[in-house]
Order: sequence, then structure tokens, then C-alpha cells
Amino acid sequence: MNLVLMGGLVSALSYHCGLHGRLGVTRQTLALPPGKRLPRPLKIAFASDFHAGPPTHAGIFRDLFAAVAAEQPDVLLLGGDYVSGPAANAAAMCPPLAACQPPLGKFAVLGNHDLSTDDADICRRLEAAGVQMLVNRAVTLPAPFDQVSICGLDDPWTGHPNAAAAFAGAAAVRVLLMHAPDGLLTVADRQYDIAFAGHTHGGQIALRDGTPLVLPEGPLSRPYHYGRFPVHGNGELIVSRGVGCSRIPVRINADPELVLCTVQ
Repeated sequence: MNLVLMGGLVSALSYHCGLHGRLGVTRQTLALPPGKRLPRPLKIAFASDFHAGPPTHAGIFRDLFAAVAAEQPDVLLLGGDYVSGPAANAAAMCPPLAACQPPLGKFAVLGNHDLSTDDADICRRLEAAGVQMLVNRAVTLPAPFDQVSICGLDDPWTGHPNAAAAFAGAAAVRVLLMHAPDGLLTVADRQYDIAFAGHTHGGQIALRDGTPLVLPEGPLSRPYHYGRFPVHGNGELIVSRGVGCSRIPVRINADPELVLCTVQ
């Protein structure tokens, strides 16, 4: 890949020509039932699928974290696939990530690309940038949001998802963070209020109506390839198009995005 993409020169050209797409902010609102209402609205930012490496120019990361700074979320969630290729490629996204300081913290899970390389090195780099890794564990937010837990689930295909551990000790309001929509296959009857996933890129190359030309792999990644979906018997699922490019440095009708969800 590095040879074909000329060590990032092709992705640099693609980015500066607008072929990475234009990063935007997609806004969602979740109204909790009366018994779970929060003291004030909680602003959650979610970004996924960075793919730092030859297919993705680092300029898109600067665009992303500039958008995060402008939106001033309470918490930032990261949905995995930080690199394409070696773990060291994560260095391209870490400086702007470290400079991003949401008051309630930054939390992350791993994706399939991360687990195909040195995932321990990726975790060390993200932790040095102030990120808490949630691999099959939950963290409860500080007051006044101490009734909210972020439940992080390992990747369903290349990791070892353990929903019992991911939900253990979680508070009443549960935010499920996972890399791929297929993580829902491991959740069983455990309840969450809102779930976030990436992995699909919205197809990365799609028709004008958003229909992917190549559907993502996975039994749930296909029907849940992009958008917001009700999940029978549970909370809703938001699937992001992600930020970077995988394999080829081009996005068509599948612009990169930051998801901003206000929970109230």
C-alpha cells in the first residue's frame, strides 16, 4: 500500500483536491425517558475510522479536531481503526488529539485494523494523548453525569468482545461504544440507551443517495451501513461514516464526519 500510494503523496494530492470529502458535523438528539433525565444536556462527540497512514492525509485530522474544539462537547468517543498499516502511523493523529481536552474525558475502543498490528503500541500512544481505552469495560462519568456510563466493547471479529465485562457496574444510563455494528450480536439482552459504531465508512464510495457501491462486510454492517437506527428491544444505534480513507484515498458521496449527540 505504501509503495502504491507513494508514501502518502497520493493521499496528499487527494486531500488538497477535495477527494477526501468535506468533513461535516452530524447532529443527533436523544431524549431519555423521564426516570433517566439528566441534570443538563450531555454533549457527546463521536469519531471513528481515522486510518492514519498512506491512504489518509493528516490534514483531515486537523479538520476533525478543529470541529471538536468549535463544538465544545462534554466527552469525546473514538470508535477504532486508528491506523492503516503499522501502529506507528497513529503518530499522525496524536498531537491534535492530545490538544483536545473535553471536560469529561476521551474514551476509545479498538478496531479490526488496530488489532491486525501492534495494538498495545496504539493503546500506549492514545493513552499518552489522554485517552482512556475501554476494551470490555465501563467507566462512569463524574458528577453531574454520574448516572451515565460509557461501555466499551472489543471488536466483534478480530477482538474478544465480552459484553458481561463491558456492562459490569454500569450506571442507569448506558452509552455503548463499539467499532462495528456487528458488536450488537454479542450484547444479548443487556440494555443500553444509545450505541455508537463506525467501521462501514458509509461505503466510502456511494451513489448520490448514499447507497454504497460495495457493501461493508458483516451481517449488521450491511443493513446498518450509515445513519441512525432503532434496535428492537434496545436503544438506538448511530453508525458514522468515519474520518479517514481505507485502501484508496478517495471518498465519493460519503463525506467524513464528526457525530455530535446531545443526550437530554
